[in-house]
Formats: sequence, C-alpha cells, structure tokens
Amino acid sequence: MTNPLDQAPTYIKLAVDLIMILEQHDVAPEEVLKALEIVKSDFEKKRTES
Repeated sequence: MTNPLDQAPTYIKLAVDLIMILEQHDVAPEEVLKALEIVKSDFEKKRTES
C-alpha cells in the first residue's frame, strides 16, 4: 500500500513535516503564526533577490 503523501508535491510534504515538528514541540499557535510571518517574509525577499 502506498502512502498518498508519497505522490504529493514537495511543498505539501514540507508543510506536513513542518506541522508535525511544531506539534511535537508543543509550540503555541500564536507563536507559530508569528514565526511563519518572519519565515514567509524572509523567503519572499530571497525570491525577489534571485
């Protein structure tokens, strides 16, 4: 039996991995959202610089 995640796009796999890591570390949702804003901003800047 194959895992449907095996066929998923890379960004879906990454999202699932990140969710699992954050849940395992019991990070408060408010803290996660603040951190994701920083991560998103950083990667958007990197995308425009390349």
